[in-house]
This record gives sequence, C-alpha cells and structure tokens, in this order.
Amino acid sequence: MGRSTTVQNLAAGGGGAGGLTPILMIALLFGVMYFMMIRPQQKRRREAEQMQSALGVGDEVVTIGGLYGTVTGVEDETVLIEVAPGVQTRYARPAIARVVKRVEAPEAETISEEAESVKE
Repeated sequence: MGRSTTVQNLAAGGGGAGGLTPILMIALLFGVMYFMMIRPQQKRRREAEQMQSALGVGDEVVTIGGLYGTVTGVEDETVLIEVAPGVQTRYARPAIARVVKRVEAPEAETISEEAESVKE
C-alpha cells in the first residue's frame, strides 16, 4: 500500500510547472483575442464616430442601407439627406456608413477677396 500511495502522489502532483501551464495558456489566449479582435473593433468604432461627428452640409454620403445622398442639414442626433432633387430624408447619425466626397469649406481669404472685387 505504501508504494501505490507514493505513485499516486507523484502522478497527482506532477510538479509545480504542470499547474501553471493551463493558466498561462488561458492568459495568452485572452491576450491574443484582445489584440486581434477587441482593439481593432474599438479603433473602427472611434473612426466611425469621428466621421459621423464631422459631417457637414454638402458632403456626399452613403447610409448603412446603401442609399447615396447629399447632406443638406445637420442637427445633434440626425442628418437631413437629399436623395433626389427635392426629396429629403432624415437619418440618425450612426446610420451614415461613410462619406463619399467631402465638401471643403471655402477659405476666409477667398471670400474677402471676392467681396472686395464686387465693391470695386
């Protein structure tokens, strides 16, 4: 009996490193999942929020449903989009998937030069 209990104790203990390996594997798995799945998704979400907050009148956009249109009005939570001449629809900001063409605001110098040329 003495010998069988010694063999069982050795088999059950298996050394100190045997108990640490599964914990390290689980930690490694969580680390890989964080860097491969969670971080990139957080980055895409931040970029989408930044794009949606930067929407301006005149930008050509695509909605998540695939509808193309031009932004004609911007409010806090909604965007007014013209999808055809005289046809405007209201969408929530998160429904805008991407900006196709961004309209740049005219520079202040150009406007003042045009105003001076009109006065003359």
